[in-house]
Amino acid sequence: MNRLKFRRKQPEEVSVNLTPLIDVVFLLLIFFMVSTTFTKETHLEINLPEAEGEIVESQTDSIEVTISVEGDFSVNGQVLLNSQPDTLRRAIMDQAGDDRKLPFVISADANTPHQSVVTVMDVAGKLGFAGLSITTQQAAEE
Repeated sequence: MNRLKFRRKQPEEVSVNLTPLIDVVFLLLIFFMVSTTFTKETHLEINLPEAEGEIVESQTDSIEVTISVEGDFSVNGQVLLNSQPDTLRRAIMDQAGDDRKLPFVISADANTPHQSVVTVMDVAGKLGFAGLSITTQQAAEE
């Protein structure tokens, strides 16, 4: 009996080339970075004037107009595009609807131009709001 001797093949080394996978991951990363939109929250930062008196809690349903030191307006936290009385009137009407009995609160920075506060009061008066109040902070004790 003759035996044939076959040579066994050496098993080939199996490897996965990761270079194309890494390229695809980087392309996806770049795509998502470019296509993502970031929302920018805008808030007016104000430093309230000081006053002595009793503290009154504000009601949840109210119209609050915030005026920055530059005279920019914000109605219930929404910053307006410009400081025109017509824009302010439309924003107040959108927030109040037909209810003119809502408390109307003006929060103005201590260094806000007086004209900006008068403009807000004028617009509120023309729209029929009677209960106007101005936000202040307690005077610092020395």
